[in-house]
Amino acid sequence: MIARVEITEKAAAVLARLKIQHGAMLFHQSGGCCDGSAPMCFPVGDFRVGPQDVLLGEIGGCQFYIGAAQFDYWQHTQLIIDVVPGRGSGFSAEAPEGVRFLTRSRVFTDVELTELEAAGPPARAA
Repeated sequence: MIARVEITEKAAAVLARLKIQHGAMLFHQSGGCCDGSAPMCFPVGDFRVGPQDVLLGEIGGCQFYIGAAQFDYWQHTQLIIDVVPGRGSGFSAEAPEGVRFLTRSRVFTDVELTELEAAGPPARAA
């Protein structure tokens, strides 16, 4: 099965540290506003996913959600969560670490898109 979302080794290492500090975490791909289009990382329970959020997959043992409108825009790409030096949004758990998560992407091949379509759409959050 083709993963709709992946994580780099560097980002996975930051996430592992965050899980030690905060416990279970989740990601939500932001759709803009004050945080741009950054992937946001929260302790489970600190961010509420809603019925318009799509469960894109799991990275580093954490569920990764994206808003339905964002999914419609990005569904042809695989999201790759990376980490870079710098300060991102103050709302995301990695901000005090002096790094920020960053979404990179690559366009799925025609073969991958066919496989994803055959698997059906990703689940919506409850």
